[in-house]
Amino acid sequence: MSEQNNSYWKANIALVLKLLFIWFMVSFGFGILLFEELNHFKIGGVGLGFWFAQQGSIYTFLILIFIYVKKMNALDKKYGVEED
Repeated sequence: MSEQNNSYWKANIALVLKLLFIWFMVSFGFGILLFEELNHFKIGGVGLGFWFAQQGSIYTFLILIFIYVKKMNALDKKYGVEED
């Protein structure tokens, strides 16, 4: 494998790990570990911890998909492997 391919895949894996970490923190951290502390804050009459557990992690996941697509398109362009 060439050095350029190695760099491309290292950047790809680093991006995936960063996005998975963010999703883990939002879903597990905010929705489970910090549930009680976040419930002191209200959104629409519902505790913030409950909101993260029920909807926040899903919304975050959807946002992360769009971020992944945008970042991967830039990464593909940088390494010259973009699709038509």
